[in-house]
This record gives sequence, structure tokens and C-alpha cells, in this order.
Amino acid sequence: MTKSMRAASSLASLLVLMQVPAQSVLAQDAGSDLGAPLEASPVQAPVLQTNEDDPWLYRGSDIPRDKGWHFGEMDNGLRYAVRKNGVPPGQVSIRVRVDAGSLYETDSERGYAHLLEHMLFRQSKYIEEGQAIAAFQRLGATFGSDTNAVTSTTQTVFQLDLPNATASSLDETFKLMSGMVSAPTLSASNLKQDLPIVLAEMRERGGAAKRVQDAMQKVFYAGQPLSEREPIGTVQTLTSATPKSVRAFYQRWYRPDNVTVIVAGDADPAMLESYVRKWFGSWQAKGAKPEAPSFGAPVAPKGYAGNNKELAPVGETRVLVEPDLPPGMMVATLRPWHQVIDNIPYNQGLMTDAIAQAIINRRLESKARAGGSFLTASVNQEDVARSADVTFVSVTPLGDNWEAALRDVRAVIADAMTRAPTQAEIDREVAELDVAFQVPVEQQRILPGSKLADDLVNALDIRETVAAPDDVLRIFRESKPLFTPDAVLEHTRQLFSGTVTRAMFTTQEAGKVTDAALRQALIEPVKADATARLAVNSDPVSFDKLPAIGAPAQPVADTPTGLLDIEELTFANGVKVMLWPVTEEPGRVVVKARFGGGTRSIAPGDSPYITLGQYALVGSGLANLGQEELDQIATGRKMGFEFTVDDAAFQLKAETRPQDLADQLYLFAAKLDLPRWDVNPFERAKAAAKIQYDTYATSPQGVLNRDLQFYQRGEDPRFSTPTPAELDKTTPEGFKRVWSKALSEGPVEVQIYGDFDKAVAIPALEKTFGALKSRKPAASTADPAAVAVPKPSEKPIVLTHHGDPDQAAAVISWPTGGGSMGIRESRQLEILTQIFTNRLLDAVREKLGVAYSPYVYSSWPVDLQAGGSITAMAQVDPKSVPVFFQTADEIAQDLIANPPSAEELQLVTEPLRQQVTRAASSTAFFMNQLEGATSDPSRLGTVRTILYDYTETTPEKMQALAARYLGENASWRLAVMPQDKAGESGAVVASK
Repeated sequence: MTKSMRAASSLASLLVLMQVPAQSVLAQDAGSDLGAPLEASPVQAPVLQTNEDDPWLYRGSDIPRDKGWHFGEMDNGLRYAVRKNGVPPGQVSIRVRVDAGSLYETDSERGYAHLLEHMLFRQSKYIEEGQAIAAFQRLGATFGSDTNAVTSTTQTVFQLDLPNATASSLDETFKLMSGMVSAPTLSASNLKQDLPIVLAEMRERGGAAKRVQDAMQKVFYAGQPLSEREPIGTVQTLTSATPKSVRAFYQRWYRPDNVTVIVAGDADPAMLESYVRKWFGSWQAKGAKPEAPSFGAPVAPKGYAGNNKELAPVGETRVLVEPDLPPGMMVATLRPWHQVIDNIPYNQGLMTDAIAQAIINRRLESKARAGGSFLTASVNQEDVARSADVTFVSVTPLGDNWEAALRDVRAVIADAMTRAPTQAEIDREVAELDVAFQVPVEQQRILPGSKLADDLVNALDIRETVAAPDDVLRIFRESKPLFTPDAVLEHTRQLFSGTVTRAMFTTQEAGKVTDAALRQALIEPVKADATARLAVNSDPVSFDKLPAIGAPAQPVADTPTGLLDIEELTFANGVKVMLWPVTEEPGRVVVKARFGGGTRSIAPGDSPYITLGQYALVGSGLANLGQEELDQIATGRKMGFEFTVDDAAFQLKAETRPQDLADQLYLFAAKLDLPRWDVNPFERAKAAAKIQYDTYATSPQGVLNRDLQFYQRGEDPRFSTPTPAELDKTTPEGFKRVWSKALSEGPVEVQIYGDFDKAVAIPALEKTFGALKSRKPAASTADPAAVAVPKPSEKPIVLTHHGDPDQAAAVISWPTGGGSMGIRESRQLEILTQIFTNRLLDAVREKLGVAYSPYVYSSWPVDLQAGGSITAMAQVDPKSVPVFFQTADEIAQDLIANPPSAEELQLVTEPLRQQVTRAASSTAFFMNQLEGATSDPSRLGTVRTILYDYTETTPEKMQALAARYLGENASWRLAVMPQDKAGESGAVVASK
């Protein structure tokens, strides 16, 4: 038996212990039959009826067909595409795409496409009123993640990821979804129920960010429908909607010849096709299909205002004053969008465009890192809503001299348009793209069916095709001779030519900038700046030239964990490593290094440095590598440097490839033992954190992001967001003092899992983590008394925001616990919170007409003995905050007084069962559960009970948990109110 089969076999053994169905075993192939087969059909097996000779997606294109997809058309005009994909095992992803969004509405119908999305979930031929969520939950689908819908300017897509797909559950799912789109009820009562929810969603999306988005659309797309066609609509058109007017929009666009059904999953394509034909085949359109409306094209301004005949004339400019948002500029050069022939030459042009943009962006980033006039700047080309082909230039200035920031960015772009890049610059970006195209080839057997389905949806939306990863890589590599300096120069010039250039500037103070001043700044000629071009290094950095971390050391112990094929290595310096080679995930290796004591090991007085570390620790460099050198040394490689701060540990994480594993290990180990302390990343992080701070106050959600964790952790300053005044007190010397200590103290646990060879990994570990100096103990966090929790109170803490006056948020939280000994109870709490969420969603939507914002979640810090909580929250209007608290209290007390019904439990436990079962098909799932297990081996045992803990319970157990944690005098509350209405809550407004 091969090593890979042994891995699958041992995983299957564990899943049996977990009572996970065999189909969750890691599949060796995305289309393999490993796992439980779909239930046999009682009739003769279906045969594919798709058109394999002339698939509709590829007509007129020379793009190689992705043969995994099978494309068909029915007599009623409905098109479909189906494919087999076994990732995750047992799941089938269904997408029903309607080729109509907000740009298809008339003036009086604004918001109807999105309103219809809601109403189709409300009631239809096979779904009783308000029963859609429960219907899909019974099939194991979780609302919001497995079941959802999206309305954009150009399409409406209904999405379902069906776990544990069987013949009967698939039949039922297609039945329900066909009834939704082909026979919705659309009654007056449905409209009455859904309209307040849509209006609440409009309210929740308001605020400064929405004002900026709206202003940007009006300026950039002036004269086109897109300038005023947001999917959410307007209050006037929505409140004027009638069943008749909504049905008129529905009948115009919801017709089979305007719909595509896309299915990818762990089933025979012919069987999937049979369900499409069975449930959508009888749907008939009425009348002729209407032509799609014109989306218009960008219009050049009257008169010419430019500094170069090759550039687009400068048109509309606007300055928007938003005191809580950072200053920022967006310049857009627009060209008409045209339906393209999606062929190989067209895609080679896109590749050349991508190289041109990458070169400019690298130059801009280099200039920003050096401490220029702007914090960030970037160039990005997009085809927007089939309305315009746009090149966007975004700039975040530093300080008040916005003219200098804009001039410096324009100067870099002017240089790129004046003189061709070097071949070395092109080769660097080509190497990066090569890796980006190669990784999907290596990992195509583990690409989820949901992603493949979504990729096809997006291709339909932009009127293009899809190609298999192998073909994309082959075309790219065959095209490399085309990527010459002259070609890149030509494409760079094309990116900044067009019909019109428009711009918008968001500023914090009125009067500092005017529309005319912004326009003049764009017209002013600039001198090309070649200083940002990356010099060719005659002695490029490479891993073999980097200093050794220390003397290589062999592990002193190599022991099996008893769990799957996971082994634990121990080094004399105290470093412990968990190894799990699994070749069923080809081309992907994950490396995690947990170290130190996390947030609670930082002195409270040093708390601002925690935030700055998240911004700047990685960028501060290591050994003799600064940011530029780190970029260079990773060129053409798949390497990462994700850094996170947890309660009781810090973590470095990367997804890499087998051939890059040894060098990835060096980067992480060198960060701990050979840190470098460049000042510029610190200063840039400090500026970014200060700019970011004011933005939190623009909405209730922003305030919660800023302060909720601080209050949940008993106002421990280490969990606060530092203010600009606190940031001003930080210094590079302080940053080095805090983080050099954090990097050098506490245990080190390394995880390596995925496609790697143990015989290669161990020598690499010996040279890196095995060579580290012995570590000092980190500050202890084991004392429960050190973990502060909020005091119970019925009087809410009140925070304020500067956003729209009709926005507020309410939070109620009950402290629970923590620690690995309580892991199994924490999983049972997840069941309780799901029950609470379902009840809260129903109750608050009925009482307050809110959207989908109410939810309840449980946190349980495994590394600490306290600090967990059950938290319920929702975005509501200010007057409804007390109603939310009252409703949450009533639900909590009812859960204490009365056990949930068996049916209510089933609506929660079945989706949880499917979530765990699907997750169990991934190595990441198990390794996430085992974080910290090298110092706390009890976590190994709790893996075996995961499925049981999350799904097996009784109404009485839920009632007992509610009584233990949801007591009437156990909670504390927080409200986020508009600044001018804060006093209405009757509570003291917090100064934070």
C-alpha cells in the first residue's frame, strides 16, 4: 500500500471513530468515486444530452474547452452546465443565474431586482410562506453560507451548496429552487413582509462609505445608467412597489431563455443534468424575449482639457467632505465597454495588461516604502458592469500636501508611459504570474466545486469563457515571447488613454480642496520620475547567501501521535513540530509556527505596539533582508508571511509548495532568531493606523470592530484599538523592545501538513527551527484571575458613531468560560447559539423588520481558562435598541424555562453535521483543532468526538446549558448610537 493510501486509510479510521460518513475521507481525485456513491436511481441511469461538439459557451471562441464541463440547452431556451467534482466529498453546488440586475430596471423600478431576490425566498410553488430557511436547513444547508443569493447591477444569482447530496435530497433541492425562480407567489402579503427588510438593509448599508460609493458612481459614470442604478434602489421606488409592478419586472426577465443553471458536485453529470431537465424543462416563457437595455458608454467632456494628446481628456471632478474618512483620491480613465471575442489573442492582451500594471504598482509601492508623499497608491484596470472599461488610480496621501501625492503618482505613471520597462522588470512579473497560473494546475484536484461554479457564473456575467488550469498555463507560457518591453509600453499607454478621465477626492475638511483645484492638478503637466524604477541587481539576493540561523540540530524524539499519520518531533531547544504528509492535497503545503505568549504576554502599557506589530512586524525584515529584498527573494515562488496575534500565542502562517518548503521554514525561523528592525515599515504602519482610526466612527459596525473586544475582555487595554494620541507616543525603539522580547520568548510549535516529503522536511527543520536558541518562558497566562470579564449589568454601555442618524447597533453578551478541558462543552454551546440565532432572526425580523444582521455566536478561548462568551447582536434603528435587548432576554429566558423541540434541534444539528463532515475532508480542519497540542496533548483526544459534540444532544441538555450561562443577571449590554441620540438610551455614554 502506498504512503498516500495509508494516509487515506488512517484518516478513514479516525472518521469512523468520529462517526463521520466514509465519503468524507480525503478524495484522491476531484472526480474519484472514493466515498459513498450517490443513491441509485430507481429508473434507468440517465445519459448526457449535452452538446459536446458545439458547447454554447465556446461558440465563436478558440479558447480550449474545459472538458470537465458539459453544456446543454433545452427547448424552452434555458441553458445549463454540469460537471462532476468531488471536493468536498458528497457536496453539490447549484447556481441559478438570471441575466438581469439593477441595470435592467426602469426609473420607476429601481431596487426591484434585489426586492425580487428577497421575495423569491419568501414563498413559491413548493415553499410555504417564510419556510425557505427551514426547508433548506432540513436538507443540511446552513442559511447564509450554504444558501444565499446575490443581486448585482447585471445579474441575480441564487446559490446553494448541498451537503451530503443524495438522489432524494438533490431531487428535492432542484424542485424547491425551480419553484422559486419559475413560480414565486409575489403576493401583497409577501411584499408587505419583505419591504421593511429591504429598507432595513438599505439603512444598514448607509453611512460615509456608502456616500463615497454613491458619489463615485455619479462622477465616474456620469451620463450612463450605472451612475444611478445601485441594486438597493431608492426609498421612493421601493415604497411605491405593488405586486403588479413587481410581477411586471419578474415576467420581463425571469424566463427560461434568460436563465442559466450551473451545477458542480460529487455526482454523475448525467444525473445532475436529469434534475435540471426534470424541474426546469416545463417552464415556459410568455411572449418574445425583450432586448437587454443599453448601458451606454462614457461621454467625452465638451472641449479638451489634457496635457498630452495620448491621454484621455479630463472631465468631471468632485471633492467630497467626510471628516471621519482618510483623505483619498481615485482617478478613473474610462473607455467604452465592448463585447469581446474571447479568444487567445484577447487573453494574451490581458496578460500584457497585467504585466504593465504590476510593474507600475511595484514602483509605486517601492516609492511609498521609501517614505514618499503617499501612504499607498495603485493602478487597476477593470471592466465595470458591462458599462465601461476603466483604469483606476487610487492614492492615499500622507499629510496635507495632496497635490504632491497626486503629482508623485502621476510622475511614476508618466515615466511608465514614456520609456519601456527593462526586460528584467518584465521577467520578474512574468515569474510571478507563472506561479499564479501554475498553482491551480498543481491543485486542480482539490479545487472546490463551489469555486468552479462561481467562476462560470462570473464568466457568463462578463460574457467570456472559462479554461482549464492546464490550458491557461500553457497559453501563458507559449505567450512569453510576446511580453517585450515595447509591447508592455504600448499596453501601458493604452491603459491611460480613453474617452475621459474623471476624479474624486475625499477630504476631511471643507475648503481645503475644490473641484476646480482637483481638475487643475490633473491637467498640470508632470515630469516623468524614473527614480522608482527597480535597479537591476548585479548580485541578487538568494537563500544560499543568507546567514545560518545556528548550528543544525537533529530532533531528540520522533513519536507518533496516535492520530492519523501525524508525527511529533521534539528538538533539544524545546521546539516541537507536528508533521502530516498527505499527498491527496497535491502541490499545497501549509506551514504554521505558533510561538510566544500572544496578546496577554504584552505589558498593558505597551498595547499600541500590538496593533503596530500586526501592520509592520513582517515588513521590518529579517537577517539581511528588508522589504524589497523579501519581495525579490520570493519572486517566482509561492511563499507567504501571514502574521496573527491570538490570546495566548503569536502565529506565522503560509501556504507554499513542496519545492519552496525549506526556504519558507528559513523565513519563519529567521524571523524569530534574526529579526531586523527597519524604521520605515514602523513609521508607515503608524501612519496607517492613525489614518484608519477615524474611520471606525463612521458606522455602528465600525465602532464594534474598534471597541467590542475591549469591553468583552473586561476593558483590558491590550484588546483596545490604539488612538492617534497613543500611537503618537510610540517609537521605533519601543517597537523593537516589545517585539524582540515577544519573538524570543515562549514555546515554539510548528505544523507542516500537506504535500511534502518527510525525508526532505526534517533536514530543513534541523537547519531552521532546530537551530534556534533555547527559548525563555513567556509571561504566564494560565491564571484565570488574569483574564478579566465584564461585570453583569442591565444598563448598557453606550458608544457613539458619526454615521447616519437612523443607524444603531445592540449587543448583549453572557460570559462563559475557556480552556481545553471545556472543549466538548464549547461545541455544545455552538448548538445552543444556533438555536438562539434562528429564534432571534425570526423574532427581530418580525418585530423590527430588520435585514439579516441579527446573529448569535459563541467564543471559547482554548488557551485560557476564562474569557469566552455567548454574544447576540444586531444592527437596528436607534429606537429599536431596547426592543432588541428585551427580545434577546425573552429568548434566553424561554430557553431556560422550556427545552427546544426535537424538530427545532434537528434544524440546527443537521446543518452542523454536514459542516463538520465536509470540513473533515481537509487536513486543515484537523490541524486547526490540534493547535497547541504539543504542549496540551489532551487536544488529540477531543478530535475524535467532534462530530458527536456538535450534533448529538437533547432538548434537556440545551435547557441545562441555557440555565448555566444565560441567566437573567449574567449578561452585560452595549449599544452604539448616533452621536446626537446617545442620551436617549438612558445609560452613561462611554468615553472610549
